[in-house]
Amino acid sequence: MNINSLKRHFRESFKSLGRNGWMTFASVSSVTVTLLLVGVFFVIMMNLNNIAKNVENDVEIRVHIDVAATQADIDKIGTELKDISKIDKVTFSSKEQELNKLKDSLGKSFSLFEQDNPLRNVYEVKTKTPKDVTSVAKKISKLEFVDSVQYGKEYVEKLFDFVDIARNIGLALTIGLLFTAMFLISNTIKITIVARRKEIEIMRLVGATNSFIRWPFFLEGLWLGMLGAVIPIILIATTYYNMYEYMTPRIGNKFVELLSFSPFIYQVSSVLILIGAVIGVWGSMMSVRKFLKI
Repeated sequence: MNINSLKRHFRESFKSLGRNGWMTFASVSSVTVTLLLVGVFFVIMMNLNNIAKNVENDVEIRVHIDVAATQADIDKIGTELKDISKIDKVTFSSKEQELNKLKDSLGKSFSLFEQDNPLRNVYEVKTKTPKDVTSVAKKISKLEFVDSVQYGKEYVEKLFDFVDIARNIGLALTIGLLFTAMFLISNTIKITIVARRKEIEIMRLVGATNSFIRWPFFLEGLWLGMLGAVIPIILIATTYYNMYEYMTPRIGNKFVELLSFSPFIYQVSSVLILIGAVIGVWGSMMSVRKFLKI
């Protein structure tokens, strides 16, 4: 295709948007509503996924050392822990440090235990992936001079199952919503193209090739999709910014933490523009090919 033909296609696609004002409005409105739903759902799912990831990453194993263990035994346990392949980080916390943590979190009333500290020396263990916690904990429990291993067994496995189910449901709903968007937009653009059947027939009668006819519709679908993404991007960006500014100082919890406005909202905007462009082009091409038999 030469540059003059390409310029002509661009020019015709823009003219067509103006000539078919109501159809253009209907198509853009359809894209806008659909992408707004997709964008809102995408923002919610990404933040839920971030919260789930924060909770997963906070899961750790606390290895309580037997009171009969000597310093050499404690050092030996530390070495054995570091040799386990699935362990990422090992941190030692003495019983004095454990008591200080209790005093910081629960009050100075625990100072009474300074003379006779009942707490144990502890190794805090982080695994490379959260789901390795259960298998690693079983290995650690078999080490000599390990009194107990705590990692929230009663809720960790349920947490991982819940996160997996939530992610799978979210993925399925997202895919379903995108296919619904494609179907709705394709049908809207199809009406636009069917209304211009005579225009296409005249182009064919004067010898226009199939590709020559398709290009303006290809570009028109592209503009419709991208125009339809503008309002959802503005609404979602504005709403998310206000929500982020309002909620962030009030949450005060590292687990329930919203994704930072930047660069997250720019990523969402890019995704919406891309989706709009793809489904706009796809809707135009499918409608031209299947329903006008070009």
